[in-house]
Amino acid sequence: MNKNIEHMHTGLPLVFVVDDDEAMRHSIVCLLESANLPCRMFGDAGAFLEFCDPRQSGCLLLDIRMPGMGGMELLERLQTDGVSMPVIIITGHGDVPLAVRALKSGAFDFVQKPFHAQDLLDKVHAALKQVRETRHENLKQDSLRSRFDVLTGREREIMEFVVSGGTSKVIAIKLGISPKTVDIHRSNIMKKLNVQTIAELVQSRLALRDDY
Repeated sequence: MNKNIEHMHTGLPLVFVVDDDEAMRHSIVCLLESANLPCRMFGDAGAFLEFCDPRQSGCLLLDIRMPGMGGMELLERLQTDGVSMPVIIITGHGDVPLAVRALKSGAFDFVQKPFHAQDLLDKVHAALKQVRETRHENLKQDSLRSRFDVLTGREREIMEFVVSGGTSKVIAIKLGISPKTVDIHRSNIMKKLNVQTIAELVQSRLALRDDY
């Protein structure tokens, strides 16, 4: 199986190269492959968009000036489509202000032509490190969220009071139930979330993103 196709199927990070200059594309791909970085190249933004899957992790090396849809337009399109991979802008000397604008619009970094090979590789490695860290954090969030999702509505309600510092007596008064019932719910909450102390419960709740 082609190595790039294999990486696509396994979900491993790929480096995408979008540049209308064929010689530049092949030069960058040769550099990336010499560093054992799996990659795929495209001659224009449209070809990349046709291929792009938001579920595919990786980073994008993007020429800022291309016929048709330019780099800035593609960057904005990816953001609109919810594609969050880091984008490294490839720019000529005269396009530095445009590259700075791209950074303000969410690009990860930019590199000027002609660039030093190691400089480009360093930026790619930094981008892929961010990809790995983001994926690790997302996996942690998914695992944490799956534990919280088993809580009943009443358990979630009591949990929020507990992490806010409420005692069983205070929670019981607010909910119109007995302190013993609150204690039973709290015990069930701790078991379902696999935490031993209130401090661990608070830390777990704070670790969840705000959209929970």
